[in-house]
Amino acid sequence: MNTNPDWMAVGKCVEMPPETFFPSDGVGVIAAQKICGSCPVQAECLEYAITERIPHGVWGGASERERRRIIKRRGRRIMADAS
Repeated sequence: MNTNPDWMAVGKCVEMPPETFFPSDGVGVIAAQKICGSCPVQAECLEYAITERIPHGVWGGASERERRRIIKRRGRRIMADAS
């Protein structure tokens, strides 16, 4: 596993304190998502968090709960495509 992909160096998150992306409430999640919304590597970040099954924080603009939903939907799609 590559623990530091090149795209991480250009993410908007490098300009912010790490705790910004590990909020303890919904207001913090919304603030982190706003930062992610203008990030040039948002898609790469989200895919990384999903692929690596990162359980905490806001990655690629998605909260922990949102990433679990994406993973679940993808699983359903894979099952449907296999049928």
